Amino acid sequence: MNRLLPFVFACLVAACQTTGGPDPIYEGLEPPPGTPEITEAVDGLIVGHRLMAAGEYDLALRAYLRAGGELGLTADVLTALGSVNLKLGRLGQAETLLREAIEKDEKFVPAWNNLGAVLMETGQTGEAKRVFQIAFALDSGNSDQIRENLRLAIAKSENPAYYEANKNNFDLVRRGDGRYLLLPTP
Repeated sequence: MNRLLPFVFACLVAACQTTGGPDPIYEGLEPPPGTPEITEAVDGLIVGHRLMAAGEYDLALRAYLRAGGELGLTADVLTALGSVNLKLGRLGQAETLLREAIEKDEKFVPAWNNLGAVLMETGQTGEAKRVFQIAFALDSGNSDQIRENLRLAIAKSENPAYYEANKNNFDLVRRGDGRYLLLPTP
């Protein structure tokens, strides 16, 4: 009988323990006075755009993934994921994500522009030139950054030696509050 006593005691202790969930000690307590009530989280895309602007690409990737979980994989989310992968040097992933964004919304200008930047980085100058032309046409020529990207792609395709002096001058375009905004170039 003495051998069973520790086993029975361990079973009773295990049965009395709580299994996850909030700590019953704090359950039902009110927050301290003056604590603001949080009813809505900040949009993951906005957080990601701010982190991209600050050069925090790993954190931006997490924010964009969180946005994808909340909003679904929209053209905007896929473009953001493609852009951050470009900044992280993951060109294959960036190209795939940006092509998916274009499949979701064929008129989404930032996806076309950013795909052109990826294609230039991978040496696919001819296709990049065509992609920048599409972005420029969809934007009706309103974006100076897209115009400059197209100019550089044309110059590179006509004279590859000219391109070496201007390497990595392609700007990524993102959208926030219905506007096209620039991400800083390294």
